[in-house]
Amino acid sequence: MILLHKYKLLLNPSLDETVHVVNEALKKGFLSLLVGLCRVNYKGRASSVLGWGERLVIIKRDGSVLVHRTWDFQPVNWQPPGSVLQASTRGRNLTIRSVRLKPRESLEIEFEKVFSVLVMDLVDEAEFTMYASEKDMQKAVMANPELVEEGLRPLVKEKEVEHGFIDVYAVDREGNIVIIELKRRIATSDDALQLSSYVEEVKKRSGGRGVRGILVAPSASKKALFLLEKHGLEFRTLNPQKCAELVESSSKRITDFF
Repeated sequence: MILLHKYKLLLNPSLDETVHVVNEALKKGFLSLLVGLCRVNYKGRASSVLGWGERLVIIKRDGSVLVHRTWDFQPVNWQPPGSVLQASTRGRNLTIRSVRLKPRESLEIEFEKVFSVLVMDLVDEAEFTMYASEKDMQKAVMANPELVEEGLRPLVKEKEVEHGFIDVYAVDREGNIVIIELKRRIATSDDALQLSSYVEEVKKRSGGRGVRGILVAPSASKKALFLLEKHGLEFRTLNPQKCAELVESSSKRITDFF
């Protein structure tokens, strides 16, 4: 056993040692990492069985549990925060049981052999800042067009035209075609000119129908704003992080539904 102020490491520990260390870590809210030969049973909204294999199990202070194989960045099994956990011995094996009450789910990890246990008291109070992508902005606008304008109805994204791809091709409440160009950074004069070229191209094929162009970004340079006004185009302010949060929230709702 290696014991320091910030962490405790056990190599080839006995099952009794592992149970004691893991349960102490759970009480104190420490992070635990176990590596060993295990199998996994899940019961809940569905059910699954994972046979014997050498894996990494991570138990976090918020009650979440992740079971990782030696490939893929995603866990093969997991339990969300708020789960109730306990480690115990069952015959010659070690069992870690995680139970989620609502909805009722249980994850049971049975170890035949534990190669190592690492318990750590980590401090992490930093604020998380999300840097959204233009794809996040596009998804958010397609799902929530009022972010740009009330009454807007998106028709298609990534519409191909001669000079590139229109981020969002929409129609406003008066029936005008609306070309939306999205930027996650400060919009520049080049962005304004790019939007202008898209609008002019669509006008040629619109059959006299009104065509508007809107540049959407967190902010715009003075030159970009000047060019937008010169070409009869518009600007809307939109926070990329807000878009990313909307996309993430929508993704979580879909996951919870299933």
